[in-house]
Amino acid sequence: LQTQITFKFKPFQIDLGLDSEDLALHFNPRFHDDADGAVLVCNSKTAGCWGDEKREIHNPLLRGSEVKIVLKLSEDVFEVELPDGQEMQFPNRADMDVITYIRVAGDFKLTSFKIC
Repeated sequence: LQTQITFKFKPFQIDLGLDSEDLALHFNPRFHDDADGAVLVCNSKTAGCWGDEKREIHNPLLRGSEVKIVLKLSEDVFEVELPDGQEMQFPNRADMDVITYIRVAGDFKLTSFKIC
């Protein structure tokens, strides 16, 4: 699975999984996080229960800018490619090899979406 998303954004999230209660990847850039300010957050959800967050303090995304983000599932890990060349990895905790649920939500304008 490879997903490319280009958009102008404010807060948003991208969810990939089986359904809203079983997410292999929850990608959630935050621009005003209480603990860390601007931070990238990845998590998973199994049977409605959230796992431990992985937080990346380096957030190259700027509010209101247009960016391209590429999400890749490579067997046991998700790779999130960001516009500055940074790559964030997140384990495929649920060992999902098929993604049947995709949700992109938040305050942004989606200009393209591609699944390869």
